[in-house]
Amino acid sequence: MKLLLTSAGISNTSIHNALVDLLGKPIAESSAMYVPTAIYAINGGADIARKVICGSLDPFCGLGWKSLGVLELTALPSLKKELWVTKLRETDALLVGGGDCQYLCYWMQQSGLAELLQSLLSKTVYVGLSAGSMVMTRFGTTYGNHTLPVENDKSLGIVDIALHPHLDHEWFLENSLSNIEKLALTIPVPSYAIDDNTAIKVTENNIEVISEGKWKLFTPVMTTNH
Repeated sequence: MKLLLTSAGISNTSIHNALVDLLGKPIAESSAMYVPTAIYAINGGADIARKVICGSLDPFCGLGWKSLGVLELTALPSLKKELWVTKLRETDALLVGGGDCQYLCYWMQQSGLAELLQSLLSKTVYVGLSAGSMVMTRFGTTYGNHTLPVENDKSLGIVDIALHPHLDHEWFLENSLSNIEKLALTIPVPSYAIDDNTAIKVTENNIEVISEGKWKLFTPVMTTNH
């Protein structure tokens, strides 16, 4: 398993180098597939997806990939699997964008991508951005701009941590360190609060923080019943 879970994409040299290390070759020699699905549950999502693909928003798709495709999860249930699975297995990096984590999780499951991930990630590098990172952990969020079954999962739980991106970001006032600390106390796994210059690199069972910014790890409070 090779994951790079970012808050805001490949935002600095350290995160860039971590991506190249996971790929095992330069970005210019690597193919990528971008999943924009999560952003459609956010106001203005279609335009944000366009900007990410064009490289004018977040250093993600516009890194100089050898090739770049778009994988829209909501379309996949209507397609024959061989039309997209074969291409996906040949791709070096799966870029999963931000937006609404619960909406993304739902369509990962409905499309069949979730069940492919374990085998896919033996070769393909998973690169998440915000919700695209959170969906792989044990903690996800929802913005409520969609209609999904109430029991729908908010994340896939593939990595046994919680991730809180955009630490102390001016656009997300609720993401202050004090607020995240309170939330972390309610989560039974380690919680990583990371800013937009930080990422979590995961290889098999190893978790490494890559940062040129601010981050903090909160460990769960253990209680003992007598």
